[in-house]
Amino acid sequence: MVAIAMTPGRRHITKPVCEITQGLRRESIQVSVLVLEAGAGIPMDDVGASTISKGYGANFGLSAREIEQIARHKILLLNMGNVNSHIISKTRKFLKYIKIPTVIACEYPIDFEDFAKAGIRTKYVKPKNPETEGTVVAIVSGITRGETCSRIKLNELAKEIRAILSENVEATHVVRSDLLIKEGLMASEGE
Repeated sequence: MVAIAMTPGRRHITKPVCEITQGLRRESIQVSVLVLEAGAGIPMDDVGASTISKGYGANFGLSAREIEQIARHKILLLNMGNVNSHIISKTRKFLKYIKIPTVIACEYPIDFEDFAKAGIRTKYVKPKNPETEGTVVAIVSGITRGETCSRIKLNELAKEIRAILSENVEATHVVRSDLLIKEGLMASEGE
């Protein structure tokens, strides 16, 4: 699986992603970490700007390289904060391009209905007009960004991830290259 750290720290991977990955490894779950180049803020297409971003800006963006790296894994773990709209918009952006089961770790007490209302596929609630390829399969709330993650929450995450892995998750996930090209995140083969 791959755990996403939204923004790089000055010295190392930010809390609680470092603790979550360490805790999952102790539980014999193989986990990689990907720190996004532009993970802060909300997706730029939600605020009307370009979809390409670099550095520490206030706008969230994904590169085609980051999307391809995520797609190599069986499960995606997104560590979000406590702003409902940011959780929804960032999740929609990730899952728009990749068909991958996703676990949300956040502070805000969000549920599957919130994601489905926004057009995000979920395991339990079907959206009226799905806008994503990927699916939210588990949510663990009460995990604060930048703070130490409790053992109780680590155990809850490990339990959810083990349940997903026991379902024989497909190892290779489809990436919507057509959307990446359309949105300027990837060049077409003719260019």
